Amino acid sequence: MASIALKGQFVSKIIPKNGSFSILYIKSETYSSDAKTNLAAYKRGTGGRSSFNGVVATVFGCTGFVGRYLCNKLGKIGTQMILPYRGDFYDAARLKVCGDLGQVLFTPFDLRDDESIAKAVRYSNVVINLVGRDYETKNFKYNQVHVEGARRLARISREMGVERFIHLSYLNAEENPKPLVLKSPSMFKISKHLGECAVREEFPTATIIRASDIYGSEDRFLRSIVSPWRLHTQYMPLYKNGEATIKQPVYVSDVAQAIVNAARDPDTRCQVYQAVGPKRYLWKDLVTWFYRLMRKDETWGFRHYDMKYDPILFPLKVALANKLSPAYPFGGLHWEGLEKEATTDVVDKNLPTLEDLGVTLTHMEDQVPWELKPYRAYLFYIDQLGEFPKPPPPPVYAD
Repeated sequence: MASIALKGQFVSKIIPKNGSFSILYIKSETYSSDAKTNLAAYKRGTGGRSSFNGVVATVFGCTGFVGRYLCNKLGKIGTQMILPYRGDFYDAARLKVCGDLGQVLFTPFDLRDDESIAKAVRYSNVVINLVGRDYETKNFKYNQVHVEGARRLARISREMGVERFIHLSYLNAEENPKPLVLKSPSMFKISKHLGECAVREEFPTATIIRASDIYGSEDRFLRSIVSPWRLHTQYMPLYKNGEATIKQPVYVSDVAQAIVNAARDPDTRCQVYQAVGPKRYLWKDLVTWFYRLMRKDETWGFRHYDMKYDPILFPLKVALANKLSPAYPFGGLHWEGLEKEATTDVVDKNLPTLEDLGVTLTHMEDQVPWELKPYRAYLFYIDQLGEFPKPPPPPVYAD
């Protein structure tokens, strides 16, 4: 016989015991919109920033790249936001205008401090974890951020009765990745995989979104590849000349919209979604297109070559960028970033994508020219309409 304990609203774990199964449920609080005793929790307004849609969301990592887009979209539909921040308050203060008066609240926190995290999620029914690290520093290593930090956020959210937990991960995270540029397996990929496992253990109904390379304003994808630190004069070193890497980048606004849709749809519990763009490209074709958009094409002297043919100068340049600026490598140039750049985006056909969350994907051909416009050569020159031919888009990679 199977003993069933009905103690909550949704299944959290199935644990075998003496040959039978016990189905345990997490006891969770109701949405603030369903609360009958608190009049302040009722939905108010007709929609928009001056309304309240009944969702109180805590966004960890709100001051980051994806966080700014997400806060704007949450505020646009009347979500009350609790925005934890670390460091200078004025780095987060710009997000105050995402919502109406009283809808955006700030609280200081530390990823290693349970009390500050509990304070941030106490009144929320949705918690979103966007905290991540592209490179390690003396204060935060990958495991501390992606594994221990994610576990702590998920555990405290569950203990405080949070209804939904959404975790942003990495598409190519795996337990035993094959090293490409690095001499040993990427700790970024490993820690992202272990972070997913930790979140599932602590918050079994969490929604996980695995994102590929995310591009947009102030990103670390386009701006790293077009940085002067990435070039050797006019030459671009790429892993295997860019011919062994397939990319499927996704626009940041699409990722933010997917998180918003997931937060409002209870059927997304326990699901894993893949955040990838609509098309796949060969990496060397993408890089060549980027530089053509900046008017630095083959006539300018741009060339790409296999990274292995430069075993001295380029590694020395990477080491110099990290030595001169250990807190933030110049041009985003560091070995884990180069490993991520060389990694092919592998999409699991059995898992849903952003389109299953109702997101209309943005095509790179429509967005990237605008993103790279400030990086054009001779930007001060006001050209006539049609004076410079528009570069053709990169060919789509056919499997």
